[in-house]
Amino acid sequence: MPRTRPRTCPQVCPARALAPSPSTRPSPSTRPSPSTARPRTGRGPSGGALPRAAGRNPTKLAVSSLADSAATNRTDASPDAAPFFSTPARMADGAVPPPHPAAMSDSERYLFDLNGFLVVRGVLSPDEVAACNAAITAHADEAVARSDPALRNAAGGSSMYGDGPPRLDLGGILEWDAGESRVFKSVLAHPRLRPLFAGILGRGYRLDHIPFVLMNNRGGEGFALHGGTVDCVTGEYSPDLAYSCRAGQVRTSLLGCNVILSGEHGPDNGGFCVVPGSHKSNFAMPPGMVDGNEHGEYIVNPVAGPGDVVLFSEGTVHGARAWRSDVQRRTALYRFAPATCAYGRSYFGGDGDGERGTTTAWPARFYEGLSEAEAAVLEPPYANRLDRPNIVEDGTVELTTRSERKRRHDREVFRTKYF
Repeated sequence: MPRTRPRTCPQVCPARALAPSPSTRPSPSTRPSPSTARPRTGRGPSGGALPRAAGRNPTKLAVSSLADSAATNRTDASPDAAPFFSTPARMADGAVPPPHPAAMSDSERYLFDLNGFLVVRGVLSPDEVAACNAAITAHADEAVARSDPALRNAAGGSSMYGDGPPRLDLGGILEWDAGESRVFKSVLAHPRLRPLFAGILGRGYRLDHIPFVLMNNRGGEGFALHGGTVDCVTGEYSPDLAYSCRAGQVRTSLLGCNVILSGEHGPDNGGFCVVPGSHKSNFAMPPGMVDGNEHGEYIVNPVAGPGDVVLFSEGTVHGARAWRSDVQRRTALYRFAPATCAYGRSYFGGDGDGERGTTTAWPARFYEGLSEAEAAVLEPPYANRLDRPNIVEDGTVELTTRSERKRRHDREVFRTKYF
């Protein structure tokens, strides 16, 4: 049984409170609870069978040297990107990796506060990257092209737009069969990422958006610069994305997590780009900069390859340059938030029609095969002190709660378990 921790204070977040939404998802009686139906499995972050080989749904688009790219295990990296790394370059094949740190390091905290993003090397092994790519290829015909002009993300003729096909978006990665989804699910509470999620978002961090894979072929469109604690276009404060640092703690209302699965991202090939330090900017960008047409020297493409993860505050202005490699770009994008913050609303369930629902559930298949720690990340937004399952440093889960007397008082006053 989870251990009861002393009373903790709820985390304050400026994000808007969300009203209950209609639900067609499983009711609380049918979906697993963090402490019973989803017990700790004891499985490592890569546990479970590998995805079935590609072939059921052959990819529609030509991909050059994808297998070579997925298996690449670089032993060095561009010195231009060194200031942004949280770890040294990847180790050589066969080397024994050091144990994962239990907490965010002072260096990682400094670099994230300085730049607004962090590159974490070698989070996924070559085998895990290959497993992800096999699953993506098997589902490639389910990808949706952003070909409608209303879906394009960059201005025509800009360095972000490109001269090739539109971006492809592939959902469902947490709902695929157990073998296909296992590595994608491991990201929720990966032992290398857990201390960084907790260090940036606090205890009780949670998944905020449904993750998906984005793909680009050569010349594929990127994304105009967007985001910012102060919106880079309007100049207005954005509490839903905001970054702050108080009392030695860094916090962001929304954290992006780019898991690189193929293609070498960087100045030569394009892909994800960011304006370092823009999470602390107080003004809108000058004309032409959001499209990459002006002041391009301040827009950086962090060097990252298969298995690397780029964490970035959504309060940091970011986007993507057009893809210039013959290897298809494949990136799994997750977004996480503090315990009491919410931007997305998929955790409510339902499509927004009918009566307001009372359940809070992600799609049912999200919960299949999760460890207790991974399941804790799927909790809806509420304060830690209200019986929230928290992942502790050793990867186990325990509840933070109030005294039994206070809980009984709430039931007497409000006639519900929680106020």
